[in-house]
Amino acid sequence: MIRIPCPYCGERDHSEFTYGGDGSITYPALDAPMADWLEAVFERENVRGLQLETWHHVMGCRMWLLVERDTMTHEIHSVRAAHTGLAAVLEEKS
Repeated sequence: MIRIPCPYCGERDHSEFTYGGDGSITYPALDAPMADWLEAVFERENVRGLQLETWHHVMGCRMWLLVERDTMTHEIHSVRAAHTGLAAVLEEKS
């Protein structure tokens, strides 16, 4: 079982979250050649070890988070808001 420490709700079970995908991908421009899109979407390496991932806290604060997770051990190394501008606004209001 993976426990994700949400910066807004505290530590929660991974069943409260939806996996969003690899958080380190830089997608090509919309008008880029199809070969660039093929490489970005389908021809990526499957990371063994630390990977930056996006997770959506669907059953909690509904924030998108960037989670640095070891794909071999499932150990969580860091968690932060995916949208830093929104995170700053929320911190000001609290």
